[in-house]
Parts: sequence; C-alpha cells; structure tokens
Amino acid sequence: ARDYLRENGMIIVTAAEGWADKRSKFEKYYNFTEKVKSIPSHRYLAITRGEREKVLKSAITAVKDSYSSLVSELLFSAAHPRVDFLELILEDSLKRLIIPSIELDIRLELKKKSDLEAVEIFSKNLENLLLSPPAGQMKVMAVDPGYRTGCKTVVLDETGNLMEDFVFFAVGSEKTLSDSSKRLAKTAKIHGVRSVVIGNGTASRETEDIVKKAMEDGGIPVIVISEAGASVYSASKTGREEFPDKDITVRGAVSIGRRFQDPLSELVKIDPKAIGVGQYQHDVSQTLLKNKLDSVVISVVNRVGVDLNTASYHLLKYVSGIGETLAKNIVNHRKDKGAFNTREQLLDVRMYGEKAFQQSAGFLRIKNGQEPLDATGIHPESYFVVKNIAKDLSKTVTELISDEKAVESVKPEKFITNAFGLPTILDIIAELKNPGRDPRKDFQMFLFNEEVTDISDVKPQMILQGVVTNVTNFGVFVDIGVHIDGLVHISELSSSFVLKPEEFVSVGAKVKVKVLTVDQELKRINLSMKALEKKNTKKRKKKKKSLEESVEQLKKKWGSR
Repeated sequence: ARDYLRENGMIIVTAAEGWADKRSKFEKYYNFTEKVKSIPSHRYLAITRGEREKVLKSAITAVKDSYSSLVSELLFSAAHPRVDFLELILEDSLKRLIIPSIELDIRLELKKKSDLEAVEIFSKNLENLLLSPPAGQMKVMAVDPGYRTGCKTVVLDETGNLMEDFVFFAVGSEKTLSDSSKRLAKTAKIHGVRSVVIGNGTASRETEDIVKKAMEDGGIPVIVISEAGASVYSASKTGREEFPDKDITVRGAVSIGRRFQDPLSELVKIDPKAIGVGQYQHDVSQTLLKNKLDSVVISVVNRVGVDLNTASYHLLKYVSGIGETLAKNIVNHRKDKGAFNTREQLLDVRMYGEKAFQQSAGFLRIKNGQEPLDATGIHPESYFVVKNIAKDLSKTVTELISDEKAVESVKPEKFITNAFGLPTILDIIAELKNPGRDPRKDFQMFLFNEEVTDISDVKPQMILQGVVTNVTNFGVFVDIGVHIDGLVHISELSSSFVLKPEEFVSVGAKVKVKVLTVDQELKRINLSMKALEKKNTKKRKKKKKSLEESVEQLKKKWGSR
C-alpha cells in the first residue's frame, strides 16, 4: 500500500473554508492536484505553508478500490468462506489505521526531500552573495532612507570606521530639500567621500534623486544596494557592541556602507537566515539549515582569506581552526601589542597553539610584513619549497613573487618531496603567479532606470536593468528598483530548457529583463529574460570560452598529469 501510494498517490489541494473567493499569494493552489512522486520541493513547501496559515488544506489519496484489491490478494483468496467479513475488516483497517499512517510517512518523506533541496539552493545563493565583489578601501557616505524620520546618513573611512552621522530629508518643502542638498555636498567635500551608497528600502529612489543632484558637482557616483539584513545587524548584540551609543538606524546605515566596501566582512556579522536569499527558509529544518549555511560561510572566508591586522573577530572566527574564543583573543592581542608583523607571532596569542596555527595560518594574510610570503595563501610549512625554487632560479623570494615569467619557468617535478607531492607544488606555483589574489570579481557600478521608481511606473513590455536578489527552484527574483522584486519564472529564463535556475544565473548578477505583467493589488511583477537572452548570455559565453581556453593551455603544459 505504501509503495502504491508513493507511485500513484495524488496530493489534492483546495482552499480552506472562507478563502475560495479571496485573493492571496496561495490562490494558484485553491484547486490543485499533482502526483506525489513528481511534485517539486518548492510547491510542496508552498502548500504546507498555506496549510499552516489556514489558507489551504490538502490530502494525499489514491483510488480506494486499488488498495483493497491490492492488499486482499496478498492476504486471502476470493474462495475463503469468510471473505466478505475479512474484506470489511480490511476496509476498516485501511481507512482508519493504515492509510493515514502511510500518508504521514509520505508527507515526512516529501518534507525531508524538500528541506534538502531548499537548503542546497539557499547555500548556493549565500555563497554567491558572500563572494560579491568589494568596492575596496575608500571613504563612503552611506544612507538608510526614510520618509517620516528622515534619511540616516553616515560617513565611513577607508576601513569602515564611523567618522560622522547626521539626518537629512528627501521629501518636504523646497527649503528642506535645498538644505539637505547643501549638507550632503558639504559633508562629502569635507571628508573626501568617493562614493555614496543608499539602501534599497522605503524612499530609496526619492533619496537617490536628491543625493545625485547634491553630488553632481563633485562627480561622486551614487549607488543603490541591497540592505537585506542591515536592520537585523542594527538590533543585534554585535551592533550594540560596536556602537553602544548610537541609534539602531545609524548602525543600519553603517552596515550598508561597510557592505559596499567589503560584503564578506560585513555579512558574516548577520545571521545567514536573515539575509533572505533562499526559498521557504523558515519552513525547513532549522538545524539542517544552520549547519549547512555555517559551512558555506567557513568555506568562503577561507577561500578569500582574511587580513590578520584589520579583520574583526566576527570574520576571524570563521577561519578554520580558530573559532570565537581564539578570534577574540587575536583581536585583543592586536589591540594590546599592535599589528602582527609575521604569522609566527600568532603563537604569542593566548590559547593559540601549534594545532590552531597549522589549520589557520594559510588563510590569514599580513600585508607589508617582514615575511613577503605572509601576504599569500601559501602556508608557512611550505615556505622552504618557495625558498628552494627561488634559490634554483638565483633569485630572492621577493624577486620571485614579483616575476611571473620566472615562476612560469619553474619545473615542479624538481621540488617534489615525500611530504609535498605534485598537486601541492602546483598549488604553490599558482599562488606565486597571483600572490594573495582575491577570488572575487572586480566591482562594477550599477544604476537602475531613473524613470522607474515605483510599481505604478512599471508597465508591460518595458525593458529594465536589474540585479538578481534570489534564485529558487521555480525561478529568479530581480530587483528593478521599485522596492518589490519581480519574478522571472523558470520557463521565462531561456528559450532553451532550464533544469536548475542556479546553473543559469546567480545572486548578484546584473541582467536585463522584460516586463510581462504587473499586479498592483498583490504587488507582483512577472518578468522575462527570454527576449533578451542574447544580451544576458553574451558575458556567460565569453566566460565559458575563456575557461575552455585556460583548460586547453593547462593540458598542453602538463599533459596527462
């Protein structure tokens, strides 16, 4: 019976009492049927959420007679003298005991499968978000926009330290707007601000308009960026520790500015679940989700590397082998003793032993230190290999690091030892070619359409620029600058078949979209990337070609190895 229901069962969904004639985000499921074995995870999670919110009700069922005939043939023959009586018992047991139990089992199986898929998508989106390109070390003015209470504004120095905070108004009388514009321009000039960033929340486009006018003379770029999670940081323990004397709105503006300078360093302070780059993240197993997201953060932090002399303990704690206690000890040691000059000085940190050093040292960078290799991803235990390579080429280590041609000439086989095989030597050579290279892409400016600032401005057939904010199993959400993300359904991503949207586009990607429909009542915008496929795939094709050429070059150089 269980196998039969798995294979042939249907999930039947209807509107709960009182909802049949009402509009809701679950209205597509008011009269919905799909096979149990083929229902996608996102649809099942949507149905279960609808049931929890008492908008939907569902049941898993199959043709009743099929169970009876299936099971009765296994239990007794039609010639049994008490067959009628036995079939009555069978019917009763199926109806009251067996089928409800089996239905519960199948629901649990569907939930587990859906959780795994949802968590996998969330983790991929989080990884792409954490790898967002940093704008770099520059003085930034950051704005958390608002109507009634004004726009909370901060100025940050090159390393994210708060220099000044104030409030201006983006709406009001002509005098109010004039005063706001003058204050913005004056502050930017005093501090030498190089960029202005605005959170994409309420009033962001009105704020963008006045800030752009104020920055025109100075030629300072103004960018609207995602503020997802900034409010969580501002009210968090971390936010209060960093700025105990500041209002939560000021902390939020600081978070927006720092996210522009270095997304990874700031986003690690926020609970990954609060960033909102998944599907139904509040409906899945929270333990499963937390474990997976934590592993993603650790992976990305170690891949990018951490500046030992500037990183906060929030970032350091994700480095392999460190953890929160050691991270705080490193920061305290730095405050008491000053900047680290070598990685070896880590061993002077309280509770930091040889094992922690072995696990973490390769991920910690020291710029302009005593040992040039400390600024690379090469682990101290491999320094002797680099020194042997430099000696073989009659160069110093410093000369070798800056000489790509010399590194190209290295014959890796010469430096293989019992402890260091060819893969390790190749990794060392690759790092010498690009010492301390950041795997994140270069930062690119992005501007929304200036004429489209609200959902009322969005019309079918419009072509707009947008930023991918979320990727799910059923499609992609795109921020087009109107406070509501539009949805590109999986069927509208490409004219060719798309199995998994995350393989087609990633969080943070800049795309062009065409507006299909706008529903102002439910605040829904349906978009398409089909018609603009050539423009959106041009860069991907170029990247793929570049990747293929790189692989061919490696094959020629190393052959079967």
